[in-house]
Amino acid sequence: QVQLVESGGDSVQAGGSLRLSCSTSGILINRCMAWFRQAPGSEREAVAAVATGGTTPFYADALKDRFTISRDIPKNTVYLEMTRLRTEDTAMYYCAAPEFSYLCSPSAWGKPDWYKYWGQGTQVTVSS
Repeated sequence: QVQLVESGGDSVQAGGSLRLSCSTSGILINRCMAWFRQAPGSEREAVAAVATGGTTPFYADALKDRFTISRDIPKNTVYLEMTRLRTEDTAMYYCAAPEFSYLCSPSAWGKPDWYKYWGQGTQVTVSS
């Protein structure tokens, strides 16, 4: 059974930092792994994705200067380092994985429908 479990969400002040973790079981993270987020009343949006083999990660253009995705393969864990947080970063953050793909499709990585496995999310709240 595949499980993705996010953690690390918290309430922080603007300008602060957080590191989110996504622990997995039932699958190997030696594949495309992604982070999405969803704010109340908004659609789920892609944040970042990382593939195997040292390929360049994908980021949402507006976030690439502040967020960093990484993975620890022996720990089967994917991370999202978030810096200089803003109030608009407030959202539920989700970890996601496609069923088979080891590479992140340049055209599909940002589309929620491309992913089969999802975690339950971890809440990030940024206050001014």
